[in-house]
Amino acid sequence: MISIIQYFPVNLSAIQSQHLALAVIGYSVVFFTFFLLALLFSTIPKILSWNVRRTLDDEGDKSKKALAGNTIPGEVSAAIGMAISLYLDELHDQETAILTIRKVGKSYSPWNSKIYNVINFKGFQG
Repeated sequence: MISIIQYFPVNLSAIQSQHLALAVIGYSVVFFTFFLLALLFSTIPKILSWNVRRTLDDEGDKSKKALAGNTIPGEVSAAIGMAISLYLDELHDQETAILTIRKVGKSYSPWNSKIYNVINFKGFQG
């Protein structure tokens, strides 16, 4: 029988109760935050449509009030976003990615030979 401990080289006896408590508290905080964010993002559209209905009800327009609760489907939002992205990409110039490197022969410069004077330690009596 092959033991799984050979392939799982973790010392589980080193885990103490404080470590488990910290892990449980940390994971619960993260999941509770995710739950609150999901709740927030699901209620914001309802609050906004309620606010639009209330303002339209104050104005007395019943036909617009019936359309106030309708939301745009995700496919329509994706199509609008893609159209805007394609339009904005067309505004930029298309440039070629050709890079030309030419070797230019330079004449002698005293700056080129400075490194040889720095490295030359012959005759140094320190």
